[in-house]
Amino acid sequence: MHQIIVDVSISPDEWIKFYQGVATDVHATARDGRSVRFPARILSRFYLNDGVRGSFRILFDDQGKFQTVERL
Repeated sequence: MHQIIVDVSISPDEWIKFYQGVATDVHATARDGRSVRFPARILSRFYLNDGVRGSFRILFDDQGKFQTVERL
C-alpha cells in the first residue's frame, strides 16, 4: 500500500464550495514535494467549526485507488 502525507488548511468558507459541489477536489503539496489532487469528500469526517486543518496520511493501493485517510 502506498501513502502520501499532506498538511491541509481549509477554511469553513472554502469548505462550503465542496459541500455545494462548486469544487470537488483538494489540491495540495505532499510533504515529499509531489503535487496531489484528491476528492474533498475523503476529509469530510474531519470537518470542525474552523474547517479542516491538520496533517493527514492518505493510503491508496497499487492502482492509485483511495483506501483510507487518517489524521496524524
